[in-house]
Amino acid sequence: MSIEYEEGTALLVVDVQNDFSDPKGGLYVQGGEEVVPVINREIGRARASGAPIAYTKDWHPPETPHFAKYGGKWPQHCVRETWGAELHPDLEVAGEVVHKATGDEDGYSGFSVEHLPTGERRDTGLERILRARGVHTVVIAGLATDYCVKETALDAVDKGFDTIVLTDAVRAVEVEHGDGDRALEAIARAGVKLV
Repeated sequence: MSIEYEEGTALLVVDVQNDFSDPKGGLYVQGGEEVVPVINREIGRARASGAPIAYTKDWHPPETPHFAKYGGKWPQHCVRETWGAELHPDLEVAGEVVHKATGDEDGYSGFSVEHLPTGERRDTGLERILRARGVHTVVIAGLATDYCVKETALDAVDKGFDTIVLTDAVRAVEVEHGDGDRALEAIARAGVKLV
């Protein structure tokens, strides 16, 4: 089943960055590179319909409580201005790029981040970009199913967007076996349509 990019629909490409999508990356998602041609095909369809496309990128500082070395749970990844933080070289870029987790933050959602020292939720600006384009439906693809895709989809629903996740255009980190499937089940229960 394919998505119809009608007026008010946007494609949101989540974190298809080298550190996640290249086997040499700092936090490689198994099969992450496989989503690139699928997403490029979707980008082509969205562009042909005149639908807006937005991209998110983790854009961490070198030292952040998000990283295990500084008290977090993750290996160093997507440090701003490095190869690992760049979008996959084969990914077609045809829209605005929103940077997230630019400071002492967990930045799983494309819409908001959690400032770790205070617990405060902070806006990334993505919702403002989409609302300015009249968007009411978001189609989500990217990495990783069980973290940034899941949290972006849940945030989108909370903000009132009709939300679709393209299941052949996402892959999971799978810290625990089955995390990807559990994430898809959770977002479906929240009202996200899986296609």
